[in-house]
Amino acid sequence: MKKIFLKNDESLKKWNAFKARKTAILSVWLILIGCFFSFTAEFWANSKPLYLNYNGKSFFPTMKNYTAKDFGIENSVQVNYKELKLKKSDSIIWPVIKWDPFESNKAVKDYPSAPSKENLMGTDDRGRDVFTRLLYGLRYSIIYAIGVWVITYFFGVLLGGVQGYFGGKVDLLGQRATEVLSTVPQLLLLIIVISIYDPSMFWLVAITSIFGWIPISYYIRGEFLKNRKREYVEAARSLGAGHMRIFFKHILPNSLGPIITFSPFAIAGNITALASLDYLGFGLQAPTPSWGELLAQAQNNFTIGWWLALFPSIALFSTLVMFTLIGEGVRDAMDPYKVK
Repeated sequence: MKKIFLKNDESLKKWNAFKARKTAILSVWLILIGCFFSFTAEFWANSKPLYLNYNGKSFFPTMKNYTAKDFGIENSVQVNYKELKLKKSDSIIWPVIKWDPFESNKAVKDYPSAPSKENLMGTDDRGRDVFTRLLYGLRYSIIYAIGVWVITYFFGVLLGGVQGYFGGKVDLLGQRATEVLSTVPQLLLLIIVISIYDPSMFWLVAITSIFGWIPISYYIRGEFLKNRKREYVEAARSLGAGHMRIFFKHILPNSLGPIITFSPFAIAGNITALASLDYLGFGLQAPTPSWGELLAQAQNNFTIGWWLALFPSIALFSTLVMFTLIGEGVRDAMDPYKVK
């Protein structure tokens, strides 16, 4: 009981140290709010209405796909809800923004077009709403960043922990292999592989994770080398605990400092990596909404499309700053000299 109380007391001190950084708490809330709106973007930015009462029938186009026959339209395959003729008895509820990330504003003559009432942040070179593509693009950035973070940290902890736990020849051979892999030009290899295969989200995450585990494995290896000779480990071994129990229950929980501390910075780095790949044209396939792809359009239209550079840059910069502030808060919480 006393052991549980001490653990809870230590966790409370770390939480208080994290809360002491108001900017970190604010950043967490802003990230959560941004992710909420991005992952539910279909209800906030869509060319389909949230609710439609047509000829006495109720429709929910954002949640279900309807055919033209459902509305008595015979000369078209798809339903254009914006051109649907409504009677006085009909009713319709639209999202806040009436554009999806793939729809072009045909009322505009020249693309890209400047910010207006119809398109608050302007349109890209295909007439698509920039704000909508930024909103949907955050979803893909977070999925990529979290996916790479989970996979790389899993293998980094596992491989680095095995080297540090067993030491000797296992550590020697493991480190030599890790050093050889670390000399591979990762970005060049990534671009070559992506240029051969279709760069889907799955392949981007998988290919990026091939070498991404190396940095964290160094830190975990050091933690395991330090903790494997501690008294509590020797006591567990003397009581007959096996390698798996010692590894996962005794050493790993006491070696989580680097994992927790570096995680926000790693996620921020992954967001930058996806934006860079999209900017170079080796990222997500078109027409997937992407911040890097908008920045690439800004380069191609730098004399007339200032909004293509301004708004994606603000979105990317603010997201990276927020993750950095969260990382600083986590670093303070894990610092034994600040947590007393």
